[in-house]
Amino acid sequence: MSRIGKKIIHIPEGITVKLEKGMLEIKGPKGTLNLEIHREIEAIVRNKEIFFQIKNPSKKSMALWGLTRTLVNNMLIGVTEGYQKNLELQGVGFRISLQGKKLILALGFSHLVEIEIPQGLEVKLGEKNTLMVSGIDKKMVGQFTVDLRELKKAEPYKGKGFRYVGEYVRRKVGKKAAAAVK
Repeated sequence: MSRIGKKIIHIPEGITVKLEKGMLEIKGPKGTLNLEIHREIEAIVRNKEIFFQIKNPSKKSMALWGLTRTLVNNMLIGVTEGYQKNLELQGVGFRISLQGKKLILALGFSHLVEIEIPQGLEVKLGEKNTLMVSGIDKKMVGQFTVDLRELKKAEPYKGKGFRYVGEYVRRKVGKKAAAAVK
């Protein structure tokens, strides 16, 4: 039995939940999110509560039970509070600028990197090359920050590149310093 799948989700005030033919729609003050419920899971909305049941017990349906409950809970949090991730870019000459719905990055390449900001996300620039990505969809916010990090990961020798604010990057000793130790 899934411990997570058994938990009931309480719907906060100001949120409307509509369930039609396996499609769950959640509307809140920040926007609307939709989720297609898997055919092996049954969602029930009753008395300001959402709970889930398995139609045919199997190993796969048990896993989907907890997953579905977590996805719906993330949707409720997204339409009420939203999600935010903060990135910082470290490195001499590395810069971030914003032009409309495009992010312009100088990452030490021979060219500038332009990235289109996806619909539904909001990107703000902070001080000292920090970037705040926010939106109502947890998956979209997380995927966009991962895509940015892939452009220039924080490397272990000088620490240059993208990292989450507060993230510790383990530093390695360089070749010259390692030779002096021996």
